[in-house]
Amino acid sequence: MKLYVITGRSGSGKSTVLHALEDGGFTCIDNFPVPLIFQLVENSLSGDNRANIAVSVDARSSTSDLSQLPTILRQLASDSFRPRLVFLDARSAVLVKRFDETRRRHPLERVGVDLRQAIESESELLAHLAEVADLQIDTTELTLHDLVNVTKERLIEANDQQLSLLFRSFAYRNGVPVDADYVFDLRCLPNPHWVPELRAMSGRERKVQEFFEAHETVEQLYQQIVDFLTRWLPQFEQQNTAYLTVALGCTGGRHRSVYMAERLAEAFKSTYPHVLIRHRDTGNG
Repeated sequence: MKLYVITGRSGSGKSTVLHALEDGGFTCIDNFPVPLIFQLVENSLSGDNRANIAVSVDARSSTSDLSQLPTILRQLASDSFRPRLVFLDARSAVLVKRFDETRRRHPLERVGVDLRQAIESESELLAHLAEVADLQIDTTELTLHDLVNVTKERLIEANDQQLSLLFRSFAYRNGVPVDADYVFDLRCLPNPHWVPELRAMSGRERKVQEFFEAHETVEQLYQQIVDFLTRWLPQFEQQNTAYLTVALGCTGGRHRSVYMAERLAEAFKSTYPHVLIRHRDTGNG
């Protein structure tokens, strides 16, 4: 049995994740009362059909209930059962735009509190949950289709007993991913952008790979990252970490970061069966 508690700021895509989980066979409940999670799990574990469950919890819950949630999830955890807290978020400007486009009302809006103030208030209300979440998903750049795919990859298909390892390339000019556990800056490496015939290509293409293979510094940094992750990933496994995101950044997010993410994923997929690659800023997945 799996239990996912989905939370995060309003407008970040919680409903989309719940619908995707429901399509994946989960029993899903929106705006579930936090104090009743104990009873929900107890009833599910005692029944013959231990269905996977996902519930959403958000700013509509009381402050006291939200403050109790991490403790409740820790108390529920056992050797055979480990509930997961999933936190969704997006940049504030994107959340404002989403509310404006749908003309929905933010749950914390009221007389004297406009949309932007409500969004920032919600950040403060949920900050402690973001800090302890097992998985954070930044939906700023994700379409609905992208978010459904992320839900399938990281939640539905994930094995709770194995570490789900994601290598994500990104462009620094678009900001560091908020869901990154480790961030490696590759802007010190030679940049194919300055080679005219390579500029329009990506780090997936052979000519760009040959460019990197000709530079010893690229191989040195790659090997040092491999050594670092090989040393420390087992420590996360010992702490029952379910998800870990390694972000690789360069200026444009097309050449250096893509190349390194692809190589690292290839290096670790034999050790960690659930290895994923996402290229945030290339338009290629």
